[in-house]
Amino acid sequence: MCRNITALRGLEPEATPEEIEAAARQFVRKIGAIGAPSAKTQEAVERAVARITEASKDLLAELPPRKVPPKTLPPLRRIKVAPGV
Repeated sequence: MCRNITALRGLEPEATPEEIEAAARQFVRKIGAIGAPSAKTQEAVERAVARITEASKDLLAELPPRKVPPKTLPPLRRIKVAPGV
């Protein structure tokens, strides 16, 4: 698994749609070796992000609850709890 993608299953409260999409975007950028999409790649990237986001939502909805929560917070939650924010 990509080091930058944080586990979303077992979060309290549950992963938000924004967190799921952010993880999908990280995944697409990693496997596509794309730092920032260009005009030529933007449409393909957005299409892939949408498909992976939906597949991820389905997966999270179907998996049983985790016994132990993830070790790290997703990036969007880290921003919210960062000192001085």
